[in-house]
Amino acid sequence: MTVAQNAPGRASNAEATPGANPIVTPPGPGLAEVADLPAAHDRPEGAADLEYLYQLRELGPLVRDRNGLAICFSHEALMAVYGPGFRQNELDTYQLQQLTLEPLREIFTSSLLFSNGETHRRRRTPLAKAFAHPLMNRMRPEIRKLAREMIEPLIGAGDQDFLCHVASAIPARIIANILGLPKEDEPRFTKLVYSAIRGISIRSPEIMAQASADMAELNGYVDGLIKDRRKSPREDFLTEYLRRTEGGDLNELEIRVQVSTLIAAGADTTRLSLAMTAARLAEHPEQYAMLRRDPEGLKRAAAAEGLRFDPVVASRNRIVAEELGFIGVRFEKDAIVSPSIIAALRDPAVYANPDSFDILRQDHVTLHPIFGGGPHRCLGEALAWAELEETLAALAELSEAPKIVGAPPELRGLGAVREITPLQMRL
Repeated sequence: MTVAQNAPGRASNAEATPGANPIVTPPGPGLAEVADLPAAHDRPEGAADLEYLYQLRELGPLVRDRNGLAICFSHEALMAVYGPGFRQNELDTYQLQQLTLEPLREIFTSSLLFSNGETHRRRRTPLAKAFAHPLMNRMRPEIRKLAREMIEPLIGAGDQDFLCHVASAIPARIIANILGLPKEDEPRFTKLVYSAIRGISIRSPEIMAQASADMAELNGYVDGLIKDRRKSPREDFLTEYLRRTEGGDLNELEIRVQVSTLIAAGADTTRLSLAMTAARLAEHPEQYAMLRRDPEGLKRAAAAEGLRFDPVVASRNRIVAEELGFIGVRFEKDAIVSPSIIAALRDPAVYANPDSFDILRQDHVTLHPIFGGGPHRCLGEALAWAELEETLAALAELSEAPKIVGAPPELRGLGAVREITPLQMRL
């Protein structure tokens, strides 16, 4: 059994084209102003992310937060901001927070994640060939083997830190193998990544300062790797990447930042989704039993539903490229729109019974929204699918009935990459 492609009437990322979405209009008369939007109230004490978003959604399709960002909630709005009229966040949210943290500034000014047009193309192109779908799919046997090696010793061995021993370890090992990183460096760079990646969102000054310090250390680590490969080339991705960029139009800062970006993007988000999907399957033993009976047929479906039900990226800020109308409101150039991916993936206009976890769901859109859209669609999407699917299949083959020990894990955070609480499991 496989995940349905487009159910009738369901929009995909590919359909976010001019004229396809009437909620983006010319900036004509009769539009409301951003200042007229209802203001987001503070989160009630103890309210979970989804509960709070549902409260805000009751205020209207657009809500203005304390930073002046316009939050939208629908799947339609999410698809629209991936299309014409909007650009990728560059230094916009960095400047909004009035930051003076140079390691984070380097990411915003020099990473493919925060660039547009020709600048984005030249930063992305040298990396793109290495992460093409056919190449990543050829890695599936290696990923499956690695997952089995990491899970098998945990079977029947009592309470285990699943987040550490499986969900974090597998993507870290895979990205380390791709880049040719020393195995003994994995704990160090994963620790740095999980902290540094918080700096691409809007967070408290304390968190941003720590994220910047860890980003600086990650940058130093990557500098050392680059110097080593130039001195002693190997048969690995990093050596080949440096060869492809030699004499090209990327400067040294851009080369280093793309490698840092790759390490960060390749480790953190997949570990969160692996942990949450495994936990949801443990909470739904009847669905886990179905996956166990047919791991090959249902691994994609289980991964897709895990990505929808517990999105590891909460929102993705987009910038208005030119003055326009959006959901009946006039936005000036450079205004920030923040679609809630969490809410969009629970939109009842697209997903039947959206608050139910269901690996047999037939209404997933063709291109999963968690990976973004347009020219910025996630470079590592094929690798993420391979890691999720092969690990879930290996788990189903090896563990008869995984159980959560203690409190279930929870994803927390409304901006960019979320954080997770501990996950203890008995396999």
